[in-house]
Amino acid sequence: MAKVEIPYTQFFQETMQVMTHDGLLLASLGPTGKPNTMTIGWGVLGAIWGRPMWVVLVRPSRYTYQCIETTGDFTVNVPPPEMAEIVSFCGTVSGRDHDKFAEKGLTAQPGRQVKSPSIAECVIHYECQVVHRNDVIPAQLDQAIQVSAYPAGDFHRLYFGEIVAAYADEDAARRLAGGDVR
Repeated sequence: MAKVEIPYTQFFQETMQVMTHDGLLLASLGPTGKPNTMTIGWGVLGAIWGRPMWVVLVRPSRYTYQCIETTGDFTVNVPPPEMAEIVSFCGTVSGRDHDKFAEKGLTAQPGRQVKSPSIAECVIHYECQVVHRNDVIPAQLDQAIQVSAYPAGDFHRLYFGEIVAAYADEDAARRLAGGDVR
C-alpha cells in the first residue's frame, strides 16, 4: 500500500480514538540501531510554538526513554484494529528483553526525515524531532493524578516532538473504520 503525505491534522479524530481505545505505537531506535516500539495511551497532538507537535510521555525506567535520549527523535504510528493484540503485547514487554519487531512480525520502515523507523503495518505515521523535554515535577502535579498515575513514583519525561513528516495509507480512513473504534 502506498504511503501518501498528509497534513498532520487530517486524521486527528481517528488518531485520538485509537490512542484512547487500544493505544498507538511509538517507535524509536536503540543505542545499537535496533528498532524498538512501545504502546502509548497518553499524548497530545496539536500546535505549540506555532509548530505541529506530538507530546509523548515516557518513564525513565522504560527502554524507550534511553532510545529517544540517544536519537533525539521518534515516530508515532496508528495501528489498524486488527493489530490490537500486537499493541497490547508491545505495552507489556520491554525492548531490553524482547525484539518486538521480530516477535510480532513488524516491519521497520526507514524514517523519511528522522532516524527512527515507522511501522509499515500501521496506517498513519508521524515522524517527530525532539525540540524540548520536560520532566513531571511531583510537587506541582495534582494530588489525585499523582496518586492514580504514579503510586510508585517513576514520573514521566515529556518529549515535545515537532512533526517533520506525516503520511498514511491511501485507504487509512477505511482501514480504521473497519474495527470497533470508540
